[in-house]
Amino acid sequence: MADLYPPLDPYETGMLEAGDGHRLYWEACGNPRGKPALVLHGGPGSGCIANARRYFDPRKYRIILFD
Repeated sequence: MADLYPPLDPYETGMLEAGDGHRLYWEACGNPRGKPALVLHGGPGSGCIANARRYFDPRKYRIILFD
């Protein structure tokens, strides 16, 4: 297994209206001007976990997670 980058907190979070009363949670971590990296988790109920932010170099990537 690859080494993970150090823990980091999101610099921005929010709720995205998805229609029909549904909303998606999202968060952005890392470099706001970095190359976008969209993290897809394993499916319903998996949620956004803090370790998922750590697979990408936060100096190079704008890491986007959603649930």
